Amino acid sequence: MQLVVGRILRPHGVGGELAVEIRTDDPDVRLAPGVVLATEPEAAGPLTVTRARSHSGRLLLSFDGVADRDQADQLRGVMLIVESADLEDIADPDEFRDHQLIGLAVIGPDGEHVGEVADVLHYGQDLLVIAGSGKRAGAEIMIPFVAELVPVVDLEAGRLVIDPPAGLLDPEAAL
Repeated sequence: MQLVVGRILRPHGVGGELAVEIRTDDPDVRLAPGVVLATEPEAAGPLTVTRARSHSGRLLLSFDGVADRDQADQLRGVMLIVESADLEDIADPDEFRDHQLIGLAVIGPDGEHVGEVADVLHYGQDLLVIAGSGKRAGAEIMIPFVAELVPVVDLEAGRLVIDPPAGLLDPEAAL
């Protein structure tokens, strides 16, 4: 599975540097000098990072073969990609990458199939966005991703078990 780790925004200066929107949890590793990145569109790459620096809160990258502003401008909007299979394993068994969670079946405490993880949001509190199924078909359910509410994550079985408080899945039942 391909994962986007950055998006090229615009050239910076005249020497070929590019401002990059970071879309990774570890830019110091994934966007470091020497790293070779696939691209979308594919014809724009692969790109080898030769220099990385921070400037005014933005990441600036230089790539091998991109020596001036005109060459850099042709890369505007290009997505920088890595293969998920190439990522190192996470040492903590209770931590997961978003792509590992998306697509997992969501099972309620009574064994009912609630839906499937459609997205993971990170807004101060990690939230699982669940696309409901069965009697909840078409519903978008948000579950805080904490151990008390999501006690089981079984990647090999392709499922996670939730234990929501009354009213979280069926608000009208809490009344």
